Amino acid sequence: MLMCKDLAEIASDYIDDELTGRQNLSVKMHLMMCRHCRTFIGNLRASTDLLKVHSSGQENEELIRKIDERVAEALGARKSEGGVRE
Repeated sequence: MLMCKDLAEIASDYIDDELTGRQNLSVKMHLMMCRHCRTFIGNLRASTDLLKVHSSGQENEELIRKIDERVAEALGARKSEGGVRE
C-alpha cells in the first residue's frame, strides 16, 4: 500500500499525469482513504495553477475564484477541527 511519504514523492508526477496505470490507481486509492493527502494534492494543484497564471502574465478570474474557494474551505475545515482561533 502507498504511504503518505511515497505519495509526496510522486505527487508532481500524479498532477502532471505522468504515472503508470498501476501507480495512478495506488495514488487514487490512497487519496480515498487519506484526507491529509487529499488536502496536500489539492494545495499542490492550486499552487501549480497559480504559478502558471502568474508566469503567463494574464489574470484568470475563474482560477482566482477557485483558489479563493479552496482557501476558504481549508480555513473552514481547520476552524471546525479547532486548529484556527479567531
